[in-house]
Amino acid sequence: MNDSKISVRYSRAIFQSALEKKILDNVYQDMIFISEICKNPETKEFLQSPVIFPSKKIAIFHKMLEGNIEKITLSLIDLIVKNGRESFIPAIARVFIHETKKFRGITESVLTTAVKVDDKVKKQITDLISDVFKTNVELKENIDPEIIGGFILQIDDNYIDASIKNKLRKIKKELMGSVITTQ
Repeated sequence: MNDSKISVRYSRAIFQSALEKKILDNVYQDMIFISEICKNPETKEFLQSPVIFPSKKIAIFHKMLEGNIEKITLSLIDLIVKNGRESFIPAIARVFIHETKKFRGITESVLTTAVKVDDKVKKQITDLISDVFKTNVELKENIDPEIIGGFILQIDDNYIDASIKNKLRKIKKELMGSVITTQ
């Protein structure tokens, strides 16, 4: 079974359970918390360590998380560790967060620019995406000086690259493709 199927199956299972028990908001917050914890290099190493017994990993998770997250979330972590799939916890949390946003009608969008964008411009972009896609928008901003100017906008699977770097790359490709003859 490939990695993405594993993550999707576990996240869908907890999503359905949380929805049925009317604790989706709490489990969503749990998954954000777990996702942040999993960004820590020591946590990554812990999750992927084959020398730590599953029972010890479960005990550590309980000590670290018990009382801070829903019981259903802790039960999921127990199940994942017992099945030897703890390295998938970050992906499961990421998929769960994405599915919850999709359920709530929120579209994740990423705007990449060379410099910080004015709040007024971000509002205009958010409104435009909201009108075109008929959805609520959660706009994340990345700053990447490498794109020189312009912007790159990603909305779900849609990708608009209007960066200067991309335009220069296209010009270079055209110039390299054309045959220059001298007489």
